[in-house]
Amino acid sequence: MSVKSTAARRTTRGGAKRRGGEPELVQLLTPEGKRVEHSEYSIDLTPDELRGLYRDMVLTRRFDAEAITLQRQGELGLWASLLGQEAAQIGSGRATRPDDYVFPTYREHGVAWTRDVDPLNLLGMFRGVNHGGWDPNENNFHLYTIVIGSQTLHATGYAMGVAKDGADSAVIAYFGDGASSQGDVAEAFTFAAVYNAPVVFFCQNNQWAISEPTEKQSRVPIYQRSAGFGFPGVRVDGNDVLAVLAVTKAALERARTGQGPMLVEAFTYRMGAHTTTDDPTRYRADEEREQWELKDPILRLRTYLEAEGLADEEYYASIDKESDALAKRVRDGVRTMPNPDTMAIFENVYADGHALVDEERAQFAEYLASFADETEGH
Repeated sequence: MSVKSTAARRTTRGGAKRRGGEPELVQLLTPEGKRVEHSEYSIDLTPDELRGLYRDMVLTRRFDAEAITLQRQGELGLWASLLGQEAAQIGSGRATRPDDYVFPTYREHGVAWTRDVDPLNLLGMFRGVNHGGWDPNENNFHLYTIVIGSQTLHATGYAMGVAKDGADSAVIAYFGDGASSQGDVAEAFTFAAVYNAPVVFFCQNNQWAISEPTEKQSRVPIYQRSAGFGFPGVRVDGNDVLAVLAVTKAALERARTGQGPMLVEAFTYRMGAHTTTDDPTRYRADEEREQWELKDPILRLRTYLEAEGLADEEYYASIDKESDALAKRVRDGVRTMPNPDTMAIFENVYADGHALVDEERAQFAEYLASFADETEGH
């Protein structure tokens, strides 16, 4: 796999076209599955690599669908779906190196997949049996962050440390279009720019911050905001896995070579609800979703693979079989997750113990015991 881009990214200050007449949206694969070229970003992938990207997106979507079903069945308390954003996540995730560090929000299931985080570990938090069941340093993939936008500050601080250590690695921070209005994100932009931190800010603009459309969040395209902080930004077709891979890879390489931060806006669409507690039919039209279904990232790549003769029915059947196996493993794994020790909440509060915590522990133990007494009485 090879990728190239210009060393310095030109940022626009308005309008739909860039200098030279190119659209502001970087695209290498059209919604119809046709391969196109871009003057600043290009990528050459082997047939195996292309099929691998397709496999990643299909398995990620199947996992996501299974998680939604499990939540509807009462096995999970909540789930944030990535439906429609597979290309943005798989493309950017596959652009990272093992020594890069990833700071996600709570929807980066596809990125987690590319970092070899077991999907079952993602589900533990949403089932309520742990606070994130993986070691962040094992895969350089931070725990999910529920607080909107705060992970951009964590990522910037980590990147500043990477720079001071002289390490040849980069950091990538994920956030949504709604989070771009948070003060934490603006502060992260400021510190990253001033300290020339090797961090890529990756905004998945799925156009809806719960029920708030992007046009009520920003008067300019999100990627243009970085210019005010002193570093470049670029908007990429978030449903084009090839373009996302090329742009993110170039941005990370830029960071590694001491050129500082960069903002990547992946322009995509949230096909489902914000979370399983949300009803998107209350605030957006079905016609809008139908238009974006025509830009489906998985169908787009499959069309290209078929047109180029890079995959056959036997291959697709094998992916379907693998998807079924993954879904079964997820179902069985979630339903057999052990419940945490109820009293563990009182552990590790203070290193040397505390009288008040001891008192609360005793009171809670007595409270739990009362239920056992009632059961025995019947």
